[in-house]
Amino acid sequence: MQLNTDYQEKFQFRHIAPNEADTAEMLKTVGVNSIDELIEQTIPAPIRLKQPLNLPPAKSEFDYLNTLKQTASRNKVFKSYIGQGYYDVIVPGVIQRNILENPGWYTQYTPYQAEIAQGRLQALLNFQTMVIDLTGMEIANASLLDEGTAAAEAMFMQYSLRKNQKATKFFVSDELFAQTIDILKTRSEPFGIELVIGSHENVELSDDMFGAIVQYPAKNGEVYDYKDFAAKAHEKGIKLTVVADLMSLVLLTPPGEWGADIVVGTSQRFGIPMGFGGPHAAFFATKEEYKRSMPGRIIGVTIDSANNYALRMALQTREQHIRRDKATSNICTAQALLAIMAGMYAAYHGPKGLKLIAERIHGLTVLLSNSLEELGYKQLNTAYFDTLQFDLGELVGPLHGEALNNEMNLNYNGSIVTISLDETTSPEDVKTIVRFFAKVKGKNLNDVNIDELKSNLQTTIPAALQRTSAYLTHPVFNSHHSEHEMLRYIKSLETKDLSLCHSMIALGSCTMKLNATTEMVPVTWAEFSRIHPFAPVDQTGGYMQLFAELDAWLSEITGFAAMSLQPNAGAQGEYAGLMVIRAYHNDRGDTHRNIALIPSSAHGTNPASAAMAGMKIVVVKCDDNGNIDVADLKAKAEQYKNELSCLMVTYPSTHGVFEESIIEVCEIIHANGGQVYMDGANMNAQVGLTSPATIGADVCHLNLHKTFCIPHGGGGPGMGPIGVAKHLVPYLPGHAVVDIDKGKSIPAVSAAPWGSASILIISHAYIAMMGGEGLTSATKYAILNANYIKTRLKAHYPVLYTGSKGRCAHEMILDCRAFKAYGIEVTDIAKRLMDYGFHAPTVSFPVAGTVMIEPTESEPKHELDRFCDAMIAIRNEIKDVESGVSDKTDNPLKNAPHTAAVVTGNDWEHPYTRQKAAFPLPYVAAYKFWPSVGRVNDTYGDRTLICSCPPLTEYEFEESEVTTPEFGT
Repeated sequence: MQLNTDYQEKFQFRHIAPNEADTAEMLKTVGVNSIDELIEQTIPAPIRLKQPLNLPPAKSEFDYLNTLKQTASRNKVFKSYIGQGYYDVIVPGVIQRNILENPGWYTQYTPYQAEIAQGRLQALLNFQTMVIDLTGMEIANASLLDEGTAAAEAMFMQYSLRKNQKATKFFVSDELFAQTIDILKTRSEPFGIELVIGSHENVELSDDMFGAIVQYPAKNGEVYDYKDFAAKAHEKGIKLTVVADLMSLVLLTPPGEWGADIVVGTSQRFGIPMGFGGPHAAFFATKEEYKRSMPGRIIGVTIDSANNYALRMALQTREQHIRRDKATSNICTAQALLAIMAGMYAAYHGPKGLKLIAERIHGLTVLLSNSLEELGYKQLNTAYFDTLQFDLGELVGPLHGEALNNEMNLNYNGSIVTISLDETTSPEDVKTIVRFFAKVKGKNLNDVNIDELKSNLQTTIPAALQRTSAYLTHPVFNSHHSEHEMLRYIKSLETKDLSLCHSMIALGSCTMKLNATTEMVPVTWAEFSRIHPFAPVDQTGGYMQLFAELDAWLSEITGFAAMSLQPNAGAQGEYAGLMVIRAYHNDRGDTHRNIALIPSSAHGTNPASAAMAGMKIVVVKCDDNGNIDVADLKAKAEQYKNELSCLMVTYPSTHGVFEESIIEVCEIIHANGGQVYMDGANMNAQVGLTSPATIGADVCHLNLHKTFCIPHGGGGPGMGPIGVAKHLVPYLPGHAVVDIDKGKSIPAVSAAPWGSASILIISHAYIAMMGGEGLTSATKYAILNANYIKTRLKAHYPVLYTGSKGRCAHEMILDCRAFKAYGIEVTDIAKRLMDYGFHAPTVSFPVAGTVMIEPTESEPKHELDRFCDAMIAIRNEIKDVESGVSDKTDNPLKNAPHTAAVVTGNDWEHPYTRQKAAFPLPYVAAYKFWPSVGRVNDTYGDRTLICSCPPLTEYEFEESEVTTPEFGT
C-alpha cells in the first residue's frame, strides 16, 4: 500500500452536495456533456470572466478554525462600561445552545408559510408581548434592525402621519446616542426634513414641527421626567418618539404611561452578545391607531381551518413588497433570531427575575456613585439607572491609563467620563473601579467603606418615575424558569417549524443553502462576541484583520474597488448604495439628478429604497421574454437624461435569466449621465463566472445571508454590504463615533460602524474555506441543480422564462396560472407541498400565479428528485381535478395542509383517503413532518387583530368555538 501524506479534506466537497456519479446523471438529463458546456449555454460570453478569482488557497475546516483562533487573539476582551446602547450580557446557556447555536432555529426561513412556522411565530409573539408590556404601548412589531434605524423609522412614520403637510422640522434631543443622530441625519436629508437638535428643557416647540424624539434614560445617564414635555408637544400636534432602554423599563415608569406615541430601542440587553455591534433585535411599539403605518413585521393571532388557535404574519399589505414606492419603509428583513432569544430571555427569567437583574444593575451603580463621591468625585446625574457621569478635568488622562491597566473601558468625551454598568458587573468590579479612581487621587480602597455603603443603598429614581404597573403577567413568562422547563419549551416550539434540518427550502431569490457548522462556531467565541463596538481600536485587531480580508475578497469577487460592511440588511444595502450615488451626483453639482429607472419585474424593495433615498421612480417595461425592454429603457434614459440618477437592475434578472443585453443596458445609462445600481440578490449565479463590475455596474449590495452563507434565522439576521467602483469610494458610509470616514462619506446607515459585525465571520469562513475554485464550482452547481429541476419539471409545468439557449440561471419560474380555471390557486400548491414535507418555493413573485424555484448548490441529487417527485405528484393531483376524478372543492390541494389531528381524528368525510392526505408518496412515510395547524385564516386574523399573547382563560374568538392550547404544548 502506498501511503498518502498530502491529503487534505476540501470544504467545497462538504458544501457542494452532488457527487461525481450524481453530476454525470444530472448532466445527461440536462443534455450536456459537462458543466462548462452548460455554463457556456447559460452565461453570455461577453460577460464571462477571463481569469479565475484571485483569492487565497482554500483552507480546511480544521485549519481555518486554528487560523481564526490566532486572529481572534488579537481582540482584547476588556470589561466595557462604555454603554451608549451596548452592554455586556449573560446569555443563558439553555438559550445559547438550543437557539443561537441550533440549526433547527437559525436555518428557518421567514414565516410566510405560517402552517409550518408556528413555533417561531409563537416565540415572536412572545417578543411582541414583552415589548408591549415593558413599554406600556398598545402594539409592537416583531423586531427591526437596530436601535438607530428603528429611531429613523419612527421619524419617518411621524413624517408620513403629519397632518400639517408644511411641517418639516423634527426635534432631536442632543441627549440621543450619537450614532442615532447620525442615522437621523442620513434619513432626513432626502426629504428635506430639518433636524432641530437641542435640549428638551429649553427648546421652543413650533407649529412647523411634526415630531420629536428623546432618549430614556438619556445619553449622559440622567433619567429625565418628560411628562410635561410630552404634553406640550401634543398641544402643538407634535408626536413624540422615545428611545428607551428595555432593561431600565423594569424599574422606570414606561413611556406609554406618560405620553409617548412611539417607543423604540434595542433588546440587546436581554441576553444578546454585543458582538462588536450586532446583530441585535430592535423593537418598535406604538399606539394601535398607527398599526397600518408601523414598519416591519407584525405577528398576529388567527384561527386555522379547524377553528383552532393559530398565528401568522398580520397586515402584510403594509409591507414594502406590496406598496413599493408608496411604502413607508423599505425594510425587508428583521432580526427574528435575536428577537426570539430576547423573548426567551424574558420567559426564562420572568418578571421577578428581570426585576432582580435590573435592581442589581441599579444597586451596583448607586454603590459605585456613593463610593466615588466619598473619594471626593462629584457625580453629575441626579436620577439615573445604570450610568454615572463625572467631569474629571485634568484627571481624565491618568484615570484613562489606570482603567486600561485594569482592562476596563469607560466612555470618554473630553474631560467628561461616563460609566455604564451591566448585568455582568460584580461587586468586585465596583471595588476595582473604586480602587483605581482612588489611586488617581493618591488614595486607596481603604478610604471608602464599601460594605457600609452597600448596606444603606437607596434608589435615585424619583417616586414619580418608578414603575408601579405590572408587566409580563402572561403564563408564558411565568412557567419556564427551571432549565428543564425552558429546554422543553424551546424544543416544543422548534418541532413545529420546518427548517433546512428537515428538507430543502427551494425559495427563488432567497438562496437557502448550507450554513456550515464550522462557519457558525466562532460567532459565540468570547473574543468576538464580547467586544463593544466602540472599544479602542488597539483592542480590536482581530476584527480589523477580518474586515480587511473580507473587504479584499468581496472586492475581488465583485470586481469593485472597495466595500462598506456597515449595512446590516439587504434592503439597507440598497438604500446605502443609492445614497452613495446621490452623494456622488450632489458633489458634482448635479443635485437635480433624482430619477431612478426600475424594471417592472424588480423586487419591491427596489422602488421602496429609491423612494426612501428621495428619488422619483420611472418604470421600465419588460418584453414578453421577461427581459428589460431595451428600446423603452433607451427612450426613458434619453427623455430624463438631465435628471437621471441611476438604473436599479437585478442580475441575473428577477426572472432567473442572464439577459444578453446587460452591457448595452449599462452603457445606455452611463451615456445619459446615470449610475448603475445592481441588486446583488442573485449573486449565487455570478460568483467566479461574471461580476457586477464586468457587466458595467457602479455599485451593488450583497446579501450575505444568501450567497455568502449567513443563515436566514427565521427572518433575520442578514447583512447587505455594498461594493462600489473607484469613483464612489469616497462616499461610502462613515460613523459619528468611530472614524471610518472615506473623505466625503455619507453619515451612518446603521447604528454600529461595521453593522452586525459578529456574523461577518460566517461569510469570511465560507470564502476562506471554499477558495476561488470552490466558490466558482458552487456557482456552476447552483446553475446545474436549477437546470436539472427545470428539465425534470418542464413536461409538467410551463417554465415561464429562459435564456436564448433554453437555460435558466440558478432559479426558474413555473407558471401555474392555467390551473385557476379548475379552481386551483398557486397557494393550494404551496400548502400541499407541506404534506410532502417541503416548504413552498417563492409564491407569486415576480409574476402572480407562479412559483420561483432555487435549489442552490448544497442540495444533493436525491433531494432534488424528492422535490421534483412531489411537484409531479401534485401536478397529477391537479389533473385529477381537471378531469373530474377529484372534487373541485374537496380535494387534497384545497384542504392542505393536513395535520396529524385531522388525519387521525374520528371523523373523515373527504372523498380521498387519509393515506392520500398524509402520505402521498412512499418516501413521506419514512420521515413525516407534520404541520402543527391547518390552513390559517388570514382574513380573520386581520379583521380581529391581536398582536400579543392572548390570556389563556379569558380569550374568546367571536365567530366560533376555538381550542386555545397552552403555548408550547
